[in-house]
Amino acid sequence: MKAKDFSASSHLKFIIPSLIGIFLFMFPIFGDDGAVTIPIAILAGWVETWLADYLSLIMMIIISITAIGTVITKAAGKEALSGSPFFQSLFNVPPVWVVTRLLGMIFAIMVYFQIGPEAITSANTGGLLLDSLLHVLFAVFLFAGLFLPLLLNYGLLELFGVILTKIMRPLFRLPGRSSIDSLASWLGDGTIGVLLTSKQYEEGYYTKREAAVIGTTFSVVSITFSLVVIQEVGLGDMFGQFYLTVAIAGFIAALIMPRIPPLSRKADTYVTEEPSDNKEEVPEHHNLITYGYTKAVEQGSKASGVANFLKQGFQNILDMWMGVAPIVMALGTIALVIAEFTPFFTWIGMPFIPLLELMQVPYAQEASETILVGFADMFLPAIIGSSIESEMTRFIIASLSVTQLIYMSEVGGLLLGSKVPVNIKDLFIIFLLRTIITLPIITLIAHLLF
Repeated sequence: MKAKDFSASSHLKFIIPSLIGIFLFMFPIFGDDGAVTIPIAILAGWVETWLADYLSLIMMIIISITAIGTVITKAAGKEALSGSPFFQSLFNVPPVWVVTRLLGMIFAIMVYFQIGPEAITSANTGGLLLDSLLHVLFAVFLFAGLFLPLLLNYGLLELFGVILTKIMRPLFRLPGRSSIDSLASWLGDGTIGVLLTSKQYEEGYYTKREAAVIGTTFSVVSITFSLVVIQEVGLGDMFGQFYLTVAIAGFIAALIMPRIPPLSRKADTYVTEEPSDNKEEVPEHHNLITYGYTKAVEQGSKASGVANFLKQGFQNILDMWMGVAPIVMALGTIALVIAEFTPFFTWIGMPFIPLLELMQVPYAQEASETILVGFADMFLPAIIGSSIESEMTRFIIASLSVTQLIYMSEVGGLLLGSKVPVNIKDLFIIFLLRTIITLPIITLIAHLLF
């Protein structure tokens, strides 16, 4: 079938929702301060400001309802909520996530009411999550979840999937549609990339290996947050050089990571355990553009109406709020407590001192303390390293923290809370490998700049 064989309404069912989705998730808007953002992030910012005084309470309630609902569902047995597959999948989770959700509830209550040890309730640990990060996630999830079907259901991914396969498959061993995940992360937020990846994996568009690679390699830190990082280390005037460094190091890591364990060992099977076909051949009488457009119109013509769009959108929101927020609260708090109140990350950073000295990085010992602390939270290296006198060292710390990608207070917690097939061991190994790959590249560029 060719594009001309479809009715005008079928073409419009692809074109109009996809253009709205592109505008909301990928259209760059430049603020008065020169920062780049996207409409979804602007809408989220408005809600975050409007509900600023209530979001900690709202998130504490959401996390508590999730934990209590999970315990009741598990106690009721396997048949509980069998009449509602969505809520059954939301609340009937493996035992490890039951414990994690309960921990998330306990931490959220302790932080909100400021009861218990300071290690958990302080502004640098549990407070950073409940009173800051979860505010952002509430607002981003609200709009990203509602409008995500515009990117997923109306043919846009089919179009990009066909057109960009010739680039993504040989370079990164990924389907072309994964380029959308990366672009949404780059312009918006890494969380949006994780959500896109998780949803597509659940719907059978990515294999386990592909979902793991995309979630851990292409959920890149947004331009906006990158600007915050470089400003924190006092080098805001070098943003261009900084982001180019991040892009080069990240690209090289993206070439290598899918080809080495643990990502290369992930099964190339779909969520249903069926093997991947990966043919992606363009039929005769088509080129990449016409075939991609035909597939897009075909998908758009099958999309359901407004009522189902809204139903799926609200299910996405609940899935994100209740499935992800408790994980982020629990695991993020534990990671930040370890980072703030123990010398653990200082100890594990010690092996990097000889390497940093070999690469002639000034203040090697101070820099080593920041290298692995980013696994807890991406902003911690910039905070800890901001007092180091050497501009070159601060530049390296900032660049490395952004290219490491995996940090438990956000992307790491989101990945563990999603359906993407990775565990905490995988995430730490990936974080460590990305560090080993990108540190020499960043340091080399830093030596050329300073």
